[in-house]
Amino acid sequence: MDDQQRDPAMARFWMLQLLRLAGIVMVVLGIVIIAGELPLDPSLGYMLFVLGAMEFFLFPALLARWWKKER
Repeated sequence: MDDQQRDPAMARFWMLQLLRLAGIVMVVLGIVIIAGELPLDPSLGYMLFVLGAMEFFLFPALLARWWKKER
C-alpha cells in the first residue's frame, strides 16, 4: 500500500491502542515493583502505576479530542 492510500483513521486507531498497551505495561510494572519482586524503590512503583493508569484512561481521550479539534 502506498503512503497516499493509508487511512489516517486506521493510523490513529493503532496509535490509541499502542498508547493503551503502554499504559497497561506501566501499571503491571508498577505493581511488580510495589509487591517487592524487583529491587527498586516502591515510590517508583506507585509513580508508574498512577502514570500508567492515566496513560490508559485519560491520554487516549485527550488525544482523540485534540484530533477532532484539528479538523
